[in-house]
Amino acid sequence: PTWIIHVSSVLEWAIAIWLIWVYAKVTKNVVWRGLAIAMLPALVSAMCACTWHFFDNTSSLEWLVTVQASMTLLGNITLAIAAYYIWNGAKASA
Repeated sequence: PTWIIHVSSVLEWAIAIWLIWVYAKVTKNVVWRGLAIAMLPALVSAMCACTWHFFDNTSSLEWLVTVQASMTLLGNITLAIAAYYIWNGAKASA
């Protein structure tokens, strides 16, 4: 059951990135592409965690924990920046 949650979460995130990219294309509002790109570090973070767990948390792959934490931090920063640009763009068009 745990793996179903891990795999489905990664797939959900990848699908969300794709849907946001399509939304940007349909609405012709390129600022949304920034959100899709900003979501990529969080996807990498999740993939690092799943990879490490898949190999039973082996000590030779502990570096993945550092990469995962770094990608989480970077992802949070890029998502905040993307949200700001979306907010700023909506405010300017109102």
